[in-house]
Amino acid sequence: MIKNKITDFISQAKIIQDKMKKAQEELSSIEVEGQSGAGMVKVLMTCKNYVKRVFIDSKLLNEDKDMLEDLTVAAFNDAIKKAEMKSQEKLFNLTGNLPFKL
Repeated sequence: MIKNKITDFISQAKIIQDKMKKAQEELSSIEVEGQSGAGMVKVLMTCKNYVKRVFIDSKLLNEDKDMLEDLTVAAFNDAIKKAEMKSQEKLFNLTGNLPFKL
């Protein structure tokens, strides 16, 4: 009886491992956009934190350098937060319904 449960547990772990590998591959193609300053600064990145594009509204180029830097940092942080949330959601959807019972 216990041997069967251990075998089932190992089988479930392998399924999760395979699904996690697939999810990691998929995350490299999922994109998120972070923004700040009401969309005047935007950062496009993948859920694997690969930055693909940074957009800065030309109106900001005449503004204070410190403000532009702060808005850029805020947009990056927003993108990172969204990527983390999307990654957690993706991983949960793939593995959340698998039972772990011994």
